Amino acid sequence: MFAGAATLHPDLFWLDAGPAAVSGWSWLGVGSPAATDDVRAVRCGGAAAEAGPFHGGYVGWLGYEDGAERAGAPIAEPDAGIPSSAWLRADRFVGFDHATRTAWVFAEDAEAFARELDLWDRDPAATLPPSRAVRARHEPAEYAELVTACRAAIREGDAYQLCLTTRFEVDGVVDDVSAYLNLRRATPAHHGGFIRIDGVALASASPERFLEVQDGVVRTHPIKGTRPRGTDAASDAALKAELRASPKERAENVMIVDLMRNDLARVADTGTVVVENLLEVESYPAVHQLVSAVAARIAPGTTVGRLWDAAFPAGSMTGAPKLSAMTILHRLEGAPRGVFAGCFGWVGDDGGMDLAMVIRSIVVHRRGAYVGAGGGITWGSIPADEVAEVGVKARAPLAALGASLPPGW
Repeated sequence: MFAGAATLHPDLFWLDAGPAAVSGWSWLGVGSPAATDDVRAVRCGGAAAEAGPFHGGYVGWLGYEDGAERAGAPIAEPDAGIPSSAWLRADRFVGFDHATRTAWVFAEDAEAFARELDLWDRDPAATLPPSRAVRARHEPAEYAELVTACRAAIREGDAYQLCLTTRFEVDGVVDDVSAYLNLRRATPAHHGGFIRIDGVALASASPERFLEVQDGVVRTHPIKGTRPRGTDAASDAALKAELRASPKERAENVMIVDLMRNDLARVADTGTVVVENLLEVESYPAVHQLVSAVAARIAPGTTVGRLWDAAFPAGSMTGAPKLSAMTILHRLEGAPRGVFAGCFGWVGDDGGMDLAMVIRSIVVHRRGAYVGAGGGITWGSIPADEVAEVGVKARAPLAALGASLPPGW
């Protein structure tokens, strides 16, 4: 159904709970471009309903530079022709409840939309992408030097942690639908998604929930700490145990938890910020991740824009202290992150929200596509290990494009 819809509609979305989902919701639909300011004006709230948490509103992405600039950090010149932030007003869509295996239709004219769905139900298979050359923003040795520069900034007391990123690019026409289907097959995620707006597509297998708002409560689930999956059960268990016990990874995660507690406190009722989970290992097809969860009750009258200004960009993609970290990273990275390191998902008319981080993702544009990747740098970071972590994170999205990591990554 997805590929059939994508051939008929230039602007569409699929917020995807994954091919093996037995809980949660997915939404597939079309929309019309909307202004980011309209999304920012919605008052936070959210209410559960039989028809699911999202029953009308906006779907799109918010780019890293938008948030960094609002926070007062310097930003790089944006990518030409690729909107850092873009949103659709969801005109008509289908919601899938994976727990009950039922579907809900949202449209002004449900009968007409049902007839349209018959045309969507003609999915071609995903095609194998051609072999593509990859252009890296940084060479491995250069990235290792940037890790050393991050450690120097930490030694001087200018930051506690820095999320250093880079980018891999391919040129030429890219089949955005096949790229997403290939990525979904290789690395399914509970917050995957495909959003295409005005000729630019985001294809994501994100494992990280950023902001979830329901019944006036906001939650964030920062991920810091990564290990690859093992080649057999024994090596996989060893890598998982290594991640759980790593002093560097635990410190990295706790620093971001403290940052997110501070961010949410800016829009929370006094005394309501709590850490619900700390340092739990979640396993995905390609990686193990160290995940925590922070929650708070949002102060009455808080708008989506005010919540974003308090919490975005996510601390897991900046480091701490946030403004100092973003300023240092702007100097070291020397180029825009764009959609990567931002967030994507839905914002409901009732003030509910579910946004995931733009990581493990592909951004497809008219000239080609790019994949961003990075990692959190602390004083305990080893440059060679950080280079290897970037490779672990970028490998699957690049493979979905028919590309391999350049030598050294």
